[in-house]
Amino acid sequence: MQPDIASHRARRVHLLETLGEGVLILATAPEVIRNRDAHYPYRFDSHFYYLTAFPEPEAVVVLIAGRKPKQILFCREKNEEREIWDGFRHGPKAAKVAFGFDAAYPIGDIDKRLPKLLENQPRVAYAFGADPAWDARVMGWINTVRGKVRSGVSAPANLSDAHALIDAMRLIKDRHEIDLMQRAADLSAEAHRSVLRLCKPGMGEWEIEAELQRCWRAGGCQAPAYTPIVAGGANACVLHYVGNDQPLKDGDLLLIDAAGEYHGYAADITRTFPVNGRFSAAQKDVYEIVLAAQLAAIDAVRPGNTFNTPHEAALSVLTQGLVDLKLLQGEVDGLIEAEAYKPWYMHKTGHWLGLDVHDAGDYKIKGTWRELQPGMALTVEPGLYIRPSDDVPEALWNIGIRIEDDVVVTEAGNQVLSAAAPKTVAEIEAAMK
Repeated sequence: MQPDIASHRARRVHLLETLGEGVLILATAPEVIRNRDAHYPYRFDSHFYYLTAFPEPEAVVVLIAGRKPKQILFCREKNEEREIWDGFRHGPKAAKVAFGFDAAYPIGDIDKRLPKLLENQPRVAYAFGADPAWDARVMGWINTVRGKVRSGVSAPANLSDAHALIDAMRLIKDRHEIDLMQRAADLSAEAHRSVLRLCKPGMGEWEIEAELQRCWRAGGCQAPAYTPIVAGGANACVLHYVGNDQPLKDGDLLLIDAAGEYHGYAADITRTFPVNGRFSAAQKDVYEIVLAAQLAAIDAVRPGNTFNTPHEAALSVLTQGLVDLKLLQGEVDGLIEAEAYKPWYMHKTGHWLGLDVHDAGDYKIKGTWRELQPGMALTVEPGLYIRPSDDVPEALWNIGIRIEDDVVVTEAGNQVLSAAAPKTVAEIEAAMK
């Protein structure tokens, strides 16, 4: 499955209509040195890619709105010698055709061409504050135009945030985006199924991570969507544990928060299971509470509810569960109001998902939680993290459980993209036999 170039061009057309008049300028991400002359694997800027599907570094998209709209790409020139070392480059001529632009120019010409394109334009939309070097460059172009004021040329008087304009579009996924996210979720779910079959006491967290990466890379994912969390035992109570370098012990739980990225789109899946294939009684009690909270939260993902409704649903179940475990005492509503659950559940129940694992889009509008609409994609990921403490029964110590799925809002309710990853106690124990 490849990017749908027609969809990317349609996004640019929509953005031009939203802009109304003026010029939008957006650069992709730079290459980054890892050490000496070795680079990190290149990953494009998500906002830039959303508009262009162009995967190469050193590129800028310029959209000119108004009576004669124009879509322009600046990119690296074709260079057969560099291609011997670094691989294929489209070059402006081929990129113009392949990615549906009205014009394309060498990136080396941008300082010469941009001031001319900004003349007599009322507005510039740009990602101000994202990159100081590009901030200075854009302001330099604007100041060049300002220097021509005596010759009757006007400079842009209004500056706006390009990211804010694009974020509103990215929040609602189209069919092609959802298909890419489904593929990322399918490959990631297969990786989770594989490690269920593989895991046993005495293995290392690093071996499980290696199997995850093998599975989704073999299926066509280009990279992990984020740094994998493979956390055995007490490590599962560290929310962003990424050491992945400890042995897996008989009797411990293993929390895996890991997924692949497919053509830029992220999956985000968490599963928790016993290293030896059988939940202890205490582990099962806590697990069933978290699973019930997750199912309640997923059921609350539907049009008309707010982004926070699934969190509220999960919180009610988790807090009642903490009362049942005798970690809390009192009425659920009062405990929630007092945030008494926070020693064991300290994060929200989800986030937007898409080109970024924590995807673009505001969660509140003028202080009010955003209403869910068809096409929005979010994670649902409640958890409980019980560390050793004098007021906690020893059987519950170091039980860290999170269950996370990727959910798209539909007209009828929701679609769980990551449903193929086992998550009931029966499914997990059967898979590990």
